[in-house]
Amino acid sequence: MVTFIRDQLRRYIRTGKGRCPFPVTLIVDSQSVKAASTVGRDSRGYDAGKKINGRKRHLVVDTLGPPVMITVTAGDVRDEIIARDLLWRLRLTHPQITQIWANSAYARDLLPAWTAEHLWMSMRPVQCPRGARGFVVLPRRWKVERSNDWIMNARRSCRDYERLPQHAEAHLNWAFITLMTRRLTRKGPRVNWTKQPPLQ
Repeated sequence: MVTFIRDQLRRYIRTGKGRCPFPVTLIVDSQSVKAASTVGRDSRGYDAGKKINGRKRHLVVDTLGPPVMITVTAGDVRDEIIARDLLWRLRLTHPQITQIWANSAYARDLLPAWTAEHLWMSMRPVQCPRGARGFVVLPRRWKVERSNDWIMNARRSCRDYERLPQHAEAHLNWAFITLMTRRLTRKGPRVNWTKQPPLQ
């Protein structure tokens, strides 16, 4: 039921922007977050790349930012391992998808070739430019990074407190539902609070 509400709101947002309600291009990325003491040992792990002991959120969004699929795993699960199951479920639930943008971690183990051969989808990794240092805004991938920042505005999403990964997925879906409903019900232009009011 939660995913149904989320998908309906995403379609309203897409049609309101003049887009097709069913996206054909997606962006996928993962985010590691620390786990609280309520998270069991069987569903948590240590992400050596991010140096975080907790869980990993695999977020698939369309080109506007709303989520299409959310999967939560232990932090030690590699991206290319969960990507096969993730992409297979995407093919079953969204058969119109033709192209997916991802980071280089999802492109290991010949995953783009497997995706093209078995799922008839094109996976294109977005590489960091050579010689880049520090934070760099990458084409297309910045949209899924922005979606991760959106849910981090909900303070409870900064850490994983849920006992089961399925509960964590439901919580993230509700965070996106709250975000999308606020945007759909917003009336008039946004107020810019940084500007000084005119002198009387």
